[in-house]
Formats: sequence, C-alpha cells, structure tokens
Amino acid sequence: MARAIWTGSISFGLVSIPVGLFSATEDHTIHFNQFQRGTADRIRYKRINERTGKEVEYSDIVKGKDVGGGDFVIVEPDELADIAPGRSRTIDITTFVDLDEIDPIYYQKTYWLAPTDEQYGRPYALLREAMERTNRAGIATFVMRGKEYLTAIRADEDLLALETLFFADEIRDPARLDNLPGGSRAKGKELDMATGLIESMSGPWQPEDFRDTYSERVEKLIEDKRRGREIVTEAEPPEPTAMTDLIAALERSVAEARGGGRGKKKRDTGRRKAEPPAERDAPDLSQASKAELTEMARELGVKGRSKMNRDELERAVAQASGSDGKRRKAS
Repeated sequence: MARAIWTGSISFGLVSIPVGLFSATEDHTIHFNQFQRGTADRIRYKRINERTGKEVEYSDIVKGKDVGGGDFVIVEPDELADIAPGRSRTIDITTFVDLDEIDPIYYQKTYWLAPTDEQYGRPYALLREAMERTNRAGIATFVMRGKEYLTAIRADEDLLALETLFFADEIRDPARLDNLPGGSRAKGKELDMATGLIESMSGPWQPEDFRDTYSERVEKLIEDKRRGREIVTEAEPPEPTAMTDLIAALERSVAEARGGGRGKKKRDTGRRKAEPPAERDAPDLSQASKAELTEMARELGVKGRSKMNRDELERAVAQASGSDGKRRKAS
C-alpha cells in the first residue's frame, strides 16, 4: 500500500483539512549499475573529504552556500526547517483561478491528496466538488524537503490532485533562444494540406494506446545479450524534408492517413486484435522476455499490463490467449 510522502493540511479561508500527499506517477526507466569495462567490478561513489581524502558519514554533512571570495555560509538541516515551520505543514490556498487559464508549460509533477482520516472526508469532498463545479484550481505554496513549491490543486474524479508548478521566473523567454523561426508565415496550399493532414490524423486522447517502446527495446537488448542472440539495429531516423519536396510529402501523408496508411496505424496503436492462437506459432511463454510479453499482452488487449511484473504478464497472456501447457511450461 502506498505511503504518504508528506502529511499536513489544506487550508482555505478558515477551513483546514488534514491530508496526505501521494505520488501520482511512477518511473519505469531501466536503471543500470556501473562497472569498469572488461571487468565485473562495480563502480561506487563515496562522500570524500577533499582535504583529508577520508570518507564522511552522511549524518556529518551540512550544507554550505558560496558567498564569494572562497567564503561559505554553513547551514544546518534543522535551521532550514525552523525558518518555515508552519509552511512545511500547511498547503495554504491564497486564490482560486480558472483551470483553463493555467498554461501547461507551468505544470511540473502530479500528486494525489487524500484525507488522513475518515472524519475529514466531508470537508475534503466539499472542496473537491466545489472546485469541480466552478472549474477552479486552488493556487497555494508549501514547503517540502527544504524546497518551496508553487502548486495548483484541482478536482480529479473522486480525488484532489496537486500539481507542482514552475515559478514565473523559472520559465525561459523563448525570445532568448537561438534559431527561432522568425517572421515566416505559412499560407496557401501548404497550409491547407498541413491542416488537412492534422484533421486526417486526429482522434480521441487515449493514453493507454501509448507505451514506452524504448524501455521495451532496452529490456529486449538485455535479454538478447543474456541469451547470446543476434542484436537487431533499429532503422535510422528519416532525413529532413527538403522545401522542394514539401508539397509532395504532404500529399503522400494525407493519402496514407485517409487510406489507412501510416497515419492511421499510428492512431490505432494498442488497439489491434490478436490473431487467434491457432493461426500463429505458439511461443513458450516461460522463455519470453518482459518486453515480448508486454507486446503480446498489448495485442491481446490485456488491461493493466503496464503495471504488471514479468510473471504477472506471463499469466495474463496465457489466460487471455487460452493457452495450455504447450504454450506455458509449468512453474
């Protein structure tokens, strides 16, 4: 069961609701250990005193701010907590804004907020439903782990979601970037065809149709190397479209999208039906990698596959495909 990474209260007006903060997302990036090439020797990092060369215990480490001239101001962890004791325990909503007015560039990370006890469910539900009815988000700041966060609290079905936001001075001015497109404007046939291509490739937002294919390729690479299989190299990215070929490229793209070509296939990702087991070779699921099982589960329409581990995927694929002992070795 998930544990709260922060506990405190939401405060708006004179109402205070004790809540816990939970991460709404999880990272599925494949993490590697580091080794010296040609050996099985792990590379490890230590906290070393640069003057003595000796390792320092974590409890003996404090923070220091460089103030110039080789001087540092040393700050103890408790001193950071003491300067904002209330703000580290309260999410104080100062204003409510129309949710549609917040530019997506400000969004940083999503968390769930939940009441810490059943007795606080009523004021929690009251705040959530009132914000849902008015399409408002509560703007607040709070301190967590020594950092102040600007946040937008919004209704999300039966829960309150807290979005951490970038402060205005953290957003880069695009005018300061190099190689901006300048004042060129699209017009005429090119614009009409580009608009038509977008319309032809449009569809509903279905996040379950998309998956991290790169991580799956990394898992397959690891499994192939473990089993001594041949490593297949992916195709190179396409060359940039020359301006002289732009109209022709747009025409082909629109034709493919309207005729069920590449554009349509891209939209249908994750929604293809699997072939009946009798119509294809029956693989030994116990020998399949997690990436291969994930692909099978996607083809079979297995729900919740992104949250399954390898063994769960194997069982789900076996059940969905109606496999028997010929397809899956007994464990």
